[in-house]
Amino acid sequence: MRVTVISIPVLDQEKALQFYTLKLGFIKKRDIPLDGGNRWLTLVSKDAQDGPELLLEPAPLHFEPSKVYQEELMKAGIPYTQFDVDDVQKEYDRLVELGVEFSVKPTAMGTLKVAVLNDTCGNNIQLVEEL
Repeated sequence: MRVTVISIPVLDQEKALQFYTLKLGFIKKRDIPLDGGNRWLTLVSKDAQDGPELLLEPAPLHFEPSKVYQEELMKAGIPYTQFDVDDVQKEYDRLVELGVEFSVKPTAMGTLKVAVLNDTCGNNIQLVEEL
């Protein structure tokens, strides 16, 4: 058993595609049109193009419990997911220059350093560096 696709709920697939590729640096892998104007839209890390795919899932638009869950995580400041990075401070500085908003600046927490950003599509995303 292995992880091949992980989904993240987004309010707008096109806006999410722009943010995740142009700001976070992911690469589009699949873009398959589906019914209702939705897409099977996946991204991969530029450093692991054969690795797990990140599905930009339009669930909050079509499934009320998903929308409520996403909204409540946002209100509570809880990250929906996390991405590992080699250097949180360097990534934070790069993303701030691109206009990305952070609710948590780089902070050491034991053996980790974390920062939390707003993906502009309804999610807090935590960046994590192992120290």
